[in-house]
Amino acid sequence: MECDPTRVCELLVGLGDVEVLGVEDEAGEPLRVHIRRWAPRPGCERCGGVLWSDGEREVELVDLPAFGRPARLVWHKRRWRCGDCDCAAGTVTEQDAEVAPERERLTTRAGRWATRQSGRGRPHSDIADELGCSWRPVNDSVLRWGSALLEADAGRICDVAALGLDEHLMWRRGRFRAKAWATGIVDVGRGQLLDIVPGRTAQAPTAWLLARPRRWLAGIRWAVLDLSGPYRAAFDAAVPHARQVADPFHVVRLANDALDEVRRRVQQQTLGHRGHKEDPLYRARMLLTMASEHVTGAGRTRLRGLLDAGDPYGEVRDAWHAKETLRGIYDIDAPDAGAATVNQLAAGLQDPGLPPEINRLGRTLWTWRHQIANWHTARVTNAAAEAANNLIKRVKRAAFGFTNFANYRIRALLYAGRPNWALLNTLTPP
Repeated sequence: MECDPTRVCELLVGLGDVEVLGVEDEAGEPLRVHIRRWAPRPGCERCGGVLWSDGEREVELVDLPAFGRPARLVWHKRRWRCGDCDCAAGTVTEQDAEVAPERERLTTRAGRWATRQSGRGRPHSDIADELGCSWRPVNDSVLRWGSALLEADAGRICDVAALGLDEHLMWRRGRFRAKAWATGIVDVGRGQLLDIVPGRTAQAPTAWLLARPRRWLAGIRWAVLDLSGPYRAAFDAAVPHARQVADPFHVVRLANDALDEVRRRVQQQTLGHRGHKEDPLYRARMLLTMASEHVTGAGRTRLRGLLDAGDPYGEVRDAWHAKETLRGIYDIDAPDAGAATVNQLAAGLQDPGLPPEINRLGRTLWTWRHQIANWHTARVTNAAAEAANNLIKRVKRAAFGFTNFANYRIRALLYAGRPNWALLNTLTPP
């Protein structure tokens, strides 16, 4: 059993071969533990000669809290100077990655701990308060260790059979609150957020995909998207062999949007104003967009009465039937029958006798008919991408906003990207 108080303190510090010089314990101040490394005299890396001591300097590092109080590790770093006057090595300061990476303000163990806390969705300001320091060193350390973890976790981006792209709003900036978007790249089969790239154009996703190995790209069979032209262009450029699949939720939402536009237009034409709570079509708006199988018998009776009162030419009724017919294509099991139904419906909705909004819906369906029909074979959706977006929103709320894309990406991937945390303690400090 170890009985020497100084050696016990060294073991409690737990930084390997270090000497504890003393502890400062002042009321209202962090605990300050002074250490010095036990290390042999190094040799000059340039000339191989002997280095001579050139004094030491104290470097104060933020460490993990001790006994419920913030703690500081005061490292007495030795400096060495080459004895050869002709050597250009100059002064060398000792380094020890077990204590802290070079030019880091947090110790190695504090940086790893802060990264884990960030991965749990904690605000960096909260972590900084617990460590008794400012936000900046915590954020810099999380970026450093988080980037190293994501780079080392090669298994996180494994073989993908179905890849999805979906955009989400990062922030609003400037006087006019201009929107800044980002694109999430998701393995929809495993529900794994792979990465986040800026913008919602084709350029960034295409560059990300083309940077992957060819064998990895060749394994992608399905490319899932939400009727986005730029994402279709990205898939066409990077994975032209993959069959694209339109997300069913967004397809049905197009029909609901067209139905709502018809209802609003008929409301204006018949009554000359926007919907009021007494107007029949306004009272029917929720029943119209509800799935027909969820409408009760009393609801159907009420809906028929409201349409009879507010839809004199049957345009809203036609739009409702178009929406329900479109929803019905996802009840078809056979791929060939599903594709034929999609083609027939897209052509039928372009009939001049139908409302113009439904004609526009029919043209959109015709443009995307192959992607819509592919769902009957693939049976994959972009639900995993939407779930990742919800997790990213949690990080945004915890951070009270972002102003830097690098911070945004690392923190979102640590929280929603499911990295292999077991690798964190094995990493060489970056």
